Amino acid sequence: MHPFGAHLHDDVTTFMVRSHVATAIDVVVPELGTEHRIALEPGTDGVWRGVAGGLHVGQRYGLRVHGPDDPASGVRCDPSRVLVDPYARAIDGRWSVIVGSERPDLGAHPRTPLADTVLYEAHVRGLTRLHTDVPPHQRGTYAGVAHPAVIEELAGLGVTAIQLMPVHEHRTEPSVCSRGLTNYWGYSTLGYFAPHAGYSSSGARGGQVAEFRSMVRALHDAGIEVILDVVYNHTCEAGPDTPAMSFRGIDNPAWYWLDPADPSRYVDHTGCGNMLDPRSDTVREMVLASLRYWVQEMGVDGFRFDLAVQLGRTDEGFRTDAPLFEDIRSDPVVSRVKLIAEPWDLGPDGYQVGRFPVHWQDQNGMFRDQVRELWRGQGTMGVLAGKLAGSQDAYEASMRGPLGAVNFITAHDGFTLADLVSYSRKYNLANREENRDGHDESGSWNSGVEGVTDLPSVLDLRDRRSRGMLATLVLSVGVPMLLAGDERLRTQLGNNNAYCQDNPISWINWTSTPRTEAMRAFVQRLTALRAQSRLLRRERFFDAQEVTWLAAEGEEMSTDRWTDPSRRALGMLLHGDAVTPIASALVILLNVGDRSVTFQLPEGTFTPLLDTSHPTGEPPAGTRSGDVSLPEWAVLVLRGAHAPQHQL
Repeated sequence: MHPFGAHLHDDVTTFMVRSHVATAIDVVVPELGTEHRIALEPGTDGVWRGVAGGLHVGQRYGLRVHGPDDPASGVRCDPSRVLVDPYARAIDGRWSVIVGSERPDLGAHPRTPLADTVLYEAHVRGLTRLHTDVPPHQRGTYAGVAHPAVIEELAGLGVTAIQLMPVHEHRTEPSVCSRGLTNYWGYSTLGYFAPHAGYSSSGARGGQVAEFRSMVRALHDAGIEVILDVVYNHTCEAGPDTPAMSFRGIDNPAWYWLDPADPSRYVDHTGCGNMLDPRSDTVREMVLASLRYWVQEMGVDGFRFDLAVQLGRTDEGFRTDAPLFEDIRSDPVVSRVKLIAEPWDLGPDGYQVGRFPVHWQDQNGMFRDQVRELWRGQGTMGVLAGKLAGSQDAYEASMRGPLGAVNFITAHDGFTLADLVSYSRKYNLANREENRDGHDESGSWNSGVEGVTDLPSVLDLRDRRSRGMLATLVLSVGVPMLLAGDERLRTQLGNNNAYCQDNPISWINWTSTPRTEAMRAFVQRLTALRAQSRLLRRERFFDAQEVTWLAAEGEEMSTDRWTDPSRRALGMLLHGDAVTPIASALVILLNVGDRSVTFQLPEGTFTPLLDTSHPTGEPPAGTRSGDVSLPEWAVLVLRGAHAPQHQL
């Protein structure tokens, strides 16, 4: 059986489409005239097939689907509309594009172990749109990401995987267009097999496919994996009053979860007007085929699933053994790549952090929220220890260990790191929604800033907190994710929902200043420390013999100390060799308060490795023993002075 979509072999193009409601399906080839149609023949299980000669790579085509238009029953066929093929591998405007069938030479997958992984969330366009080393015509494209200057920057930061925001072909919602804006983020998919043509410097007639593959190959050559942010929970077709572009007009009941009380409407746990139905064989078949295609034919190394709770919804609610999860688990290709869930949606019981299947990771939203609170001067040391040790409270029950958690402080949705410590409220007026969108998530960062009037001192305090949060992130057990541009103090001018800002608000500014260069150097030092420290890159939770929690007095933490909100300092002693624990130990001291603390080190001599009170993280020279002064809002990392570097 030929796969779904259009496939060209030896001057013969085969077409295959599934629709259980169609009475006829025609393929339209605009270059041959709008009335020149290739009629598909019905087969079993709603599959329609046809063949045509004389077509070529890069040729456009579309589908006209005949059948009932009965919204009350959920069927919405309209042959007057040309529809995009759901399996099209390239899309040009409203047309699908025929792509060559040759097997690409993609090179080897880096296959970085999870324990060694450092994720970097980035937007294809925003990453290089302002990068002056990238040729102008390649800025904001796949070729721009593949430029040697960009790859050198990523590798220098210690990044092992770039997590790209949606690259599937997507469209802007009418409500956004009406405000003169665009869906910059791309969470509005039209084609699940097609690289977004707007990110191509090579044209939209298949050039985007070759350019994407070249980008993947270049990143792989540098040892950097490619993770795709994918949106299998809803499509760009929005609510039922929006015209069909593809799925709705082909077989609406097979693609979407219809409201059982009113099939003319959709159940919507996504907030986007519709949601794909993971109970449907048609949807599950497409998702698996799409995932396999991006791994086998495009070379990617894993996926981050937007609103992934939706994928596990059944008639009984969210289940970790839902049919689509079981399909992925049993697939010999997809089950072997990295699978990261955004573990929430807007439906009932929509917050499922820590509850995804064993072979998945999920974004640890509790880590984000609680670490932010700690660095605002709130929370207790018990909460801090729990995050540093791998969020065992959230991830032990699922039997995934600490590597089930993707830890993060910032992501594309919300404030950047620089804005997080700078703004007490959102400034989203540029979105033209009267500042109603987004969340007021920052809270007060005034502790320690009151009365400080000179700008350099204010900036220093903000940068110190930023470095402290990054250190907490990268030094915690789990998989860390950095947000692109945080290492350069990227600001969105207080906009914490820049989904519609395809402009310098969202793009990374590559102009260097002493502050940005210092922060970049700090991130490099921090990720290098993690890469060199086997004690941090753990695959299981600590047992009592492997970690000791220290109060500033040098004594072990006690019950009353854990819950005392006035305590703002904590020490984490990671034991090395059982015979000489101090000589191979790693000590992490944290002060998440606005006053300096004197810390009593364990017995022995220690060499500083990282000091976040310094702009680049460069530690003081020499060794330390006895009392150590830990400034406000600071992290200090030391190792046993006699521990060889490779044993950390």
